[in-house]
Amino acid sequence: ADGTRSLTHEITIPAPMTEVWRAISTVEGWRTWAVPLARPVTGSTDRFETGYDPGAAPGAPTTIEQQWVRREAPRSVVFRTTRTPAGFPHAEAYRRVTSSFHLAPLGPANTRVRLIGIGYPPGPPGDTLIAFFRNGNRTSLQQLHTRFVSGPIDWPARLAKPKGQ
Repeated sequence: ADGTRSLTHEITIPAPMTEVWRAISTVEGWRTWAVPLARPVTGSTDRFETGYDPGAAPGAPTTIEQQWVRREAPRSVVFRTTRTPAGFPHAEAYRRVTSSFHLAPLGPANTRVRLIGIGYPPGPPGDTLIAFFRNGNRTSLQQLHTRFVSGPIDWPARLAKPKGQ
């Protein structure tokens, strides 16, 4: 009714639900598949900082601050971005988007992961954000899948590769 939109992606991960849960619900888990930098925000129990530069200082303009909204083991994780990297397009609009992972077992060794973003605004800002996260979320879920097929991502090796490889 308010004109906001949602974006949903889904993938099957070849791992038990409890293992996938640990990968998506902790900063240690995020470092194995999502980003090379993930750490708790000092003094907070529900905020964490992520980034693609593993050497970035806390609060650096290249980092992203996330807030855990809810973590219900082992079924769902809800989070919001509370600070985007400097220059991120439509940052204010994106801070109103809520993202969630929903897990469902597909037997003892597979888990369905559904990633849902809700609250993308109508109009050009929302169109730009949806286009960005349509590809970005797909890539993130593919990285999560790779983490369980090939092991944790070797971030130093990945970051050392020239673009396009």
